Amino acid sequence: MEVHSHGSEDVHKQEQKIKHKGKHDKPKPWDEDPTIDHWKINKFDPSWNPTGMLEISSFSTIFPKYREKYIQDIWPTIISALYVHGIACDLNLVEGTMTVSTTRRTKDPYIIIKARDLIKLLSRSVPANQAVKILDDEMQCDIIRIGNLVRNKARFGNTVAVMGSFKGLKVLRRIVEECMENRLHPKYHIEIVMLKNELSKDADLVSENWDRFLPRFKNKNVKKKNKANKGNKKQKMYTPFPPPQQPSKIDRQLESGEYFLSERKEEVKEWQEKQEKQAEKTAENK
Repeated sequence: MEVHSHGSEDVHKQEQKIKHKGKHDKPKPWDEDPTIDHWKINKFDPSWNPTGMLEISSFSTIFPKYREKYIQDIWPTIISALYVHGIACDLNLVEGTMTVSTTRRTKDPYIIIKARDLIKLLSRSVPANQAVKILDDEMQCDIIRIGNLVRNKARFGNTVAVMGSFKGLKVLRRIVEECMENRLHPKYHIEIVMLKNELSKDADLVSENWDRFLPRFKNKNVKKKNKANKGNKKQKMYTPFPPPQQPSKIDRQLESGEYFLSERKEEVKEWQEKQEKQAEKTAENK
């Protein structure tokens, strides 16, 4: 007995066909290939561009006054680091600018972007020995703007300069933004990153979902005072006159008559003391 299920096959084929908005949004054969590392960056080979650059490209950036002495001291190191890649650089202390440009010896067309990032990092107080690492093919950088996320710009600044791989920069941007927005403390992010690194070493767990292993942190916000109670309070009418003067202690005693009673008590007390003194003198004379 043969059973034909053409209807179910057609439904299965329709489920596989997914509509895409754009012309180039269709999945490519290499998107789901597990043997391809999409984060890997191949090192540039000068043989790919034997003729060099046809046009000169240059970038310039300014630096703050307090960085002038440091940049002037480390500038020979920057010149030698860029010379290896065929990039020329110029330091203008009068205008406070750093400029990088391609030359005839430049082979890598993307190295000028790396040189631009180098002078950006130097202008943002990144040490020279660390900023030079941006010239490596596997090292990238990101300038995260936090000026609109913090209240005190004088304390935190306007930008945060970070370096690392593309994948690491994506994680780090999220950590910085959530920290500045006071949504999650960085130490919790660090715990999650360390757990993911340990889980990635296990071959049996690489292709599984890690949500059951990762901790879940609850955002505890401090309860604010209810503004509705403030609205129930009656607002005092404004008046330009000062409040009436409160009566003093003597005024209250005069009003109740206690003031005169206290004077009478003092007179009686003085009279009694005089009588006692006279009685003592009379007893001594006898």
